[in-house]
Amino acid sequence: MAANNGAIKLVAGNSNPRLAEAIAKHLDQPLAKAVVRRFADMEVFVEILENVRGSDVFVLQSTSFPANDHMMELLIIIDALRRSSARRITAVVPYFGYARQDRKTGSRTPISAKLVANLITHAGADRVLTLDLHAGQIQGFFDIPTDNLYASPEMTRDIRERFDLSKVMVVSPDVGGVLRARGLAKRINAPLAIIDKRRERPGESEVMHVIGDVEGRTCILIDDIIDSGGTVVNAADALLEQGATEVAAYITHGVLSGGAVARIANSRLKELVITDSIQPTEAVKAAPNIRVLSIATLIGEAIARTAAEESVSSLFD
Repeated sequence: MAANNGAIKLVAGNSNPRLAEAIAKHLDQPLAKAVVRRFADMEVFVEILENVRGSDVFVLQSTSFPANDHMMELLIIIDALRRSSARRITAVVPYFGYARQDRKTGSRTPISAKLVANLITHAGADRVLTLDLHAGQIQGFFDIPTDNLYASPEMTRDIRERFDLSKVMVVSPDVGGVLRARGLAKRINAPLAIIDKRRERPGESEVMHVIGDVEGRTCILIDDIIDSGGTVVNAADALLEQGATEVAAYITHGVLSGGAVARIANSRLKELVITDSIQPTEAVKAAPNIRVLSIATLIGEAIARTAAEESVSSLFD
């Protein structure tokens, strides 16, 4: 009887079925038959319905809203696979929740990103594949190999197709995102501006001033996460007041909680472009100025290279 050695298996949780299906289509590989459901008290139950013994298994699951439910699904799927004798288990987490809790922000506060890394490792994952981590050092929170992919090549391609690059200026919405914005500016040979903002209390942001001359420019804001949308909306207003002709935003993870979608729809932002690392809600799809870029090809290619023991970093050279 043939062994499964070397066979790829894709197992999807419930966080982003459309992305999982698109990745499976890119790899020309069906999703493995599995049941991920809830008992009456909302306990998660997982059953893998096909043989995975000796297989190279990739678990596709973002830890997006509801974050704790999707986190438990991921951990229990990994445990089920480990107990089913999978040869190698890779947690493919396009959106890594809890990443914003990557350091102590005050006395007696947790570093939850490290705790989550420990949970994934101890559940039995052999490696992790993720996208645009909020802070690069989170890779060091794992004691297993971790590949941090970047959405910037997809965004660069889209920007080249849609904008006159001679008029574009890349803008970081805060000082912390300068490295990310500079990387994109370098790719498209555009100048860089920075927004100096002061956050008065959590969930609110006050834009102070723009560092750089944006007059007559098409400004493109770059960031990894958009949650309440306040920072981006205020940044767009500040840039337009400084003479920018129009403002668009390219942001990897569209968390978009609370009234964020309405805030973006009613803002002066020409367009918000997000990836499908988090499955778009119906409100996001209906918003006139929000567009979704698919990262299925990028993640599918990274999975194929990981399975074939080829370089993943060369995807970004």
